[in-house]
Amino acid sequence: MAEMVHVVVPVFAVVVTGLFAGLFFAFSVSVMPGLGRSGDRVMIEAMQGVNAAILNPYFAVVFVGAPVAVLACVVLYAVAGAVAAAVWSGAALVCLCAALVVTFAVNVPRNDALDRAGPAGRIADPAAVRGAFEAVWVRWNHLRTLVSLAALVCAVVALTVR
Repeated sequence: MAEMVHVVVPVFAVVVTGLFAGLFFAFSVSVMPGLGRSGDRVMIEAMQGVNAAILNPYFAVVFVGAPVAVLACVVLYAVAGAVAAAVWSGAALVCLCAALVVTFAVNVPRNDALDRAGPAGRIADPAAVRGAFEAVWVRWNHLRTLVSLAALVCAVVALTVR
């Protein structure tokens, strides 16, 4: 049983970390560029819809599961004396935590402000609402993407060193 845990947990950590990075990557390379081509009200309405839809159990498993699984890897590797793997998992955890900090410090407050603006069709100046949201949100999402991808690389390397 213990051997299975030492295989399943690191593989799960890599999978959920890949999904975590993939989510931000998808926003960086397709969702936001696509919405960038739309009108102000359409962009606002679409992002308000995305912000509501993303709060679901699948997202929660990935968003919470990635750092928890990677932390579990740090502990498992450290207890097993696999120092190099523990260090790489620790680096992955630092990267995931950086992505979480950016998410809660920058992206979520902008999502909340977008929601507080009200229904897109009723916003008096949708260009101003979009202007306060889009450029900063996108820039910081690119950073989340990069640190999440770094976390994935570190988690994969942790699987290969022992």
